[in-house]
Amino acid sequence: MKAYFFELVDFALGQLTGTEVLLLKFDGEASDFVRFNHGRVRQPLSVTQNHLALTLIQDQRQQCVTFSLTGNKATDCELLIQQLGVMRYQLPNLPIDPYLLYATDNCDSDQVRRGVLPTIDQAIGDIVDQAGRLDLVGILSSGPIYRGFANSLGQRNWHEVDAFLFDWSIYQVADKAIKMSYSGTHWDRSQLRSRIESARTQLPYLEKAAVSIGPGEYPAYLSAAAVNELLGLLNWSGFSAKEQHTQQSVLQALVNKERTLSPHITLRENTQLGLAPVFDSVGFVKPDRITLIDAGQHASSLISPRTAKEYGLQANGANESETTQSLELLPGMLDSANLLEQLDEGIYVSNLHYLNFSDRTACRMTGLTRFATFWVEQGEIVAPLNVMRFDDSLYRMLSSHLMGLTRETEWLLSSDTYGQRSVRSSRVPGALLSKLRLTL
Repeated sequence: MKAYFFELVDFALGQLTGTEVLLLKFDGEASDFVRFNHGRVRQPLSVTQNHLALTLIQDQRQQCVTFSLTGNKATDCELLIQQLGVMRYQLPNLPIDPYLLYATDNCDSDQVRRGVLPTIDQAIGDIVDQAGRLDLVGILSSGPIYRGFANSLGQRNWHEVDAFLFDWSIYQVADKAIKMSYSGTHWDRSQLRSRIESARTQLPYLEKAAVSIGPGEYPAYLSAAAVNELLGLLNWSGFSAKEQHTQQSVLQALVNKERTLSPHITLRENTQLGLAPVFDSVGFVKPDRITLIDAGQHASSLISPRTAKEYGLQANGANESETTQSLELLPGMLDSANLLEQLDEGIYVSNLHYLNFSDRTACRMTGLTRFATFWVEQGEIVAPLNVMRFDDSLYRMLSSHLMGLTRETEWLLSSDTYGQRSVRSSRVPGALLSKLRLTL
């Protein structure tokens, strides 16, 4: 695929005239998808798709177009000629873009991360075998993901990574279920078995009558998946340089040094540990790491090229929405093996859902517990907890009420497949809180 992309690049650059600048961005995948229901295959399919995005630039004006590639070089070259012709015709009629910025210093890269992915038959066999008679519902996505960039100034970048994600729930009865995932670049049957067995051991607790508790503040353990939901909500504007410069970030109080988080909280965009490419859509190359929050204090921001041009900053490879693609929350010192003992009495939260901000200025979040959320007494699970709504500020949850983070972290891949498989990922630990505010 890499060779084909650069063949199209060479052809496209040969069509340019005068002072035209052309940026080319490639997105592709060859993915296998398998849906499961009741522990059996419901729907298997394969998707191969490749898209080419062109940006034609001249006199501080730009025109963009994206189209699907057929894989036939003659056909795709003809499409290129047609699209360039349309763009060239429209470009003079467009307004000057005052915030247009793209890489002009050539920073080539070539990154290929080979994994060990299962064949469809192997994955189905392993999952069905381990599921047994469990009511397992989920979806497996697996295969290589491609990203490429080139421009008429001579820059060439390629990114290819093998990855899989198996996202599933095991139902006990009605809405009582345990939700888990297994993701990575190297399929390991023993890892899959371990995770399914972990879920299986929790099923007997779901058979017990669910308990209800009243609104109030309770000690709570948030699993890595639950912590990831909280951090994912911050991506809406928390790390964006533009949002921070316009005083609209949900972390504005942290940026302005009016509030702090716990010294245990260090958040980084760590491209080296993720699936995302090291380059952005206009050719800027990302640093290996960008520390966003350092020991509870604001450290830096994600800066897209347009924001950099508007505010006189240095772009650091952030996408247009200035959201993290490879988020890392550094671990703590808590031992996962005796978390229930450390919690003693309170709530064990496996998942949070339907999150939103109830007060953006205070970075206050609200959402629902769901699936395997348990009430714990004397370090033992007593019964499942009926669905509750939490409403609490991040400045409480990850500051004054944070007792610690686990040593162990989980690598969680985004399950988004709208249009194409996502390369967004997170590496996060679990968190033990002295208080979590429940409202109903």
